[in-house]
Amino acid sequence: MSFSKFSATHFILLALFPFLSFTTEASPIFSSHACTDSLTYKPNSTVEANLNVLLSVLTSNASLHDGFFRTTLAQGTPAVINGLFLCRGDTTPNLCQECVADAAKEIRRRCPNQTESIIWYDVCLLRYSNNTFNNIVPSTDLSNNSSIASAELDQFNQLLSNMLQNLAGEAKDSQTGKKFATGQVNLGSSQTLYGLEQCYPDLSPFDCNMCIQSAIGALPNCCSNKKGASVLLPACNIRYELYPFYNITQTSSAAPVPPRSGKSNILIIVAIIVPIIVSVTLFVAACCFLRKRASKNKKYNTFTENDIGNDLTDVESLQFELATIEAATKRFSDENKIGQGGFGAVYKGILQNGQEIAVKRLSVTSLQGALEFKNEAALVAKLQHRNLVRLLGFCLEGREKILVYEYIPNKSLDHFLFDSEKKAMLNWSRRYKIIMGIARGILYLHEDSQLRIIHRDLKASNVLLDANMNPKISDFGMARIFHGEQTQVNTRRIVGTFGYMSPEYAMRGQFSVKSDVFSFGVLVLEIVTGKKNTELYQSHEADDLLSYAWTNWTQKTPLEMLDPTLRGSYSRNEVIRCIHIALLCVQENPSDRPSMATIALMLNSYSVTLSLPRQPAAYMRRTPNRQKNVVDSDQSTSSILWSTNEASITGVYPR
Repeated sequence: MSFSKFSATHFILLALFPFLSFTTEASPIFSSHACTDSLTYKPNSTVEANLNVLLSVLTSNASLHDGFFRTTLAQGTPAVINGLFLCRGDTTPNLCQECVADAAKEIRRRCPNQTESIIWYDVCLLRYSNNTFNNIVPSTDLSNNSSIASAELDQFNQLLSNMLQNLAGEAKDSQTGKKFATGQVNLGSSQTLYGLEQCYPDLSPFDCNMCIQSAIGALPNCCSNKKGASVLLPACNIRYELYPFYNITQTSSAAPVPPRSGKSNILIIVAIIVPIIVSVTLFVAACCFLRKRASKNKKYNTFTENDIGNDLTDVESLQFELATIEAATKRFSDENKIGQGGFGAVYKGILQNGQEIAVKRLSVTSLQGALEFKNEAALVAKLQHRNLVRLLGFCLEGREKILVYEYIPNKSLDHFLFDSEKKAMLNWSRRYKIIMGIARGILYLHEDSQLRIIHRDLKASNVLLDANMNPKISDFGMARIFHGEQTQVNTRRIVGTFGYMSPEYAMRGQFSVKSDVFSFGVLVLEIVTGKKNTELYQSHEADDLLSYAWTNWTQKTPLEMLDPTLRGSYSRNEVIRCIHIALLCVQENPSDRPSMATIALMLNSYSVTLSLPRQPAAYMRRTPNRQKNVVDSDQSTSSILWSTNEASITGVYPR
């Protein structure tokens, strides 16, 4: 072969060498691990025998199942062991097999006699538990020692953020079913940023996105300004580097091309490179477009700290030092503990200036990232209304996420309303005042605050009473923000409290401002009767409070519903009007329910004529087992993160 013939084809290959990946399969590299530390099994026990078999099964299946496999061994009920492995989406079956085998050996060495453990390698993770994988939610942050130059930092962060968000969308909606996505973007003439995101393939798109957003949110706190970093969560992981750390040829969807010679080789190379150049150009254009659109929608999307400083309450002005919180609560002592919810414990504290505060210490298992936590705190602080519990600030140090609220001395409405002795403190005048205050608070969230907010979990335990028995709505853990002209949202994750949820939400996942109206109607009936919505069903007096109210209304005996402790003194017209309004609120068709603005007008003016109510929703009777599938917010430990479709506000239970 002549030199001229050699150079025509191979010079192009040499020129393109930096853009092509000819990676060889290196041995898997250990990244991190997490053990339960406290829960152990005895040597030679059934648990150990099952674990040995489980790890063997996982290893033997590592070259199968397209890189993901979960199984359960149940030889003896107390010794049930669940296990899984997940290999990186670009990993070959042989490398996956090698990684899982190494992980199965190493996890026993690093976590001896542990009933629940997880280990991460660069190309796989392996996990086992004698529970349902809910006991530990560890996370590991790994970063490059090198930092980005300050002059390039703003551009780098913007391109990184755009790339990670684009990959999140690709991963959750992956067409291959792997929930795996990789991408790259040019930082300049000589540098390229590479990214990778992956979830368990059997996660729903919603849960995958929630996990990835949590990992992305952790980056500013752990790995700010770093040239490379990764966040490892049990159900997902993300990574970015300034070099191609994944196998580009394995992630490419192009079919392998058989080797040829001469001019045909040149044509093949051109056919490969041209689409790559076009794709990169389109990708950069898309990034610019998304960046431009994000700037227009900054009010509704995740804020940077500068944005918050300009548009929302300055984040830094809200931040408390952990030492200050510990001093105020006597280091979170049990004697200062005043409540416990699914999101964490609540403590009473006294600041050095004598101000009383309610401190919500969020669970360390919360998947929310630091930036999202700050953003939500800034947003909640912006909600200023006399009938909403006021946020004073937050604390974010290490793994601690703490919200600081004004202290409400009289606890919650249910503490009085459903107690046989304390309910006497709620005369009719106070109850009517509470109903009107709740209506004003919800009206503010729906129409008068900067963003339209749907509470989604309005109930007696989430209405706190101050020293003058004025109501203050609390717990925005299930709240959602509506964007622009949105009037309704569909969700597959039903959260809230059974008995207060509207039928369209409980059965079809549809919620709107009218969902809160329905909950308000139930709450008004509880205030009038002094009975829990579920209490009647349990005592066999009626199917539920709505049916009980409707029966008395149609039989023209509405005052029979009145709490017996009020029989001595009440306003007949106010009681009947409240029952009438409540029945309008709980109608089955959302469009038949009045808005909170109309409700506030009805409560304040007798000149407003009320329409006749239709029979209330009776979904509790039709779906008696529905309660098993609904999460009560007091028991939930999940918090949905900010997204472009809907946003959440992490809640507290100040008492």
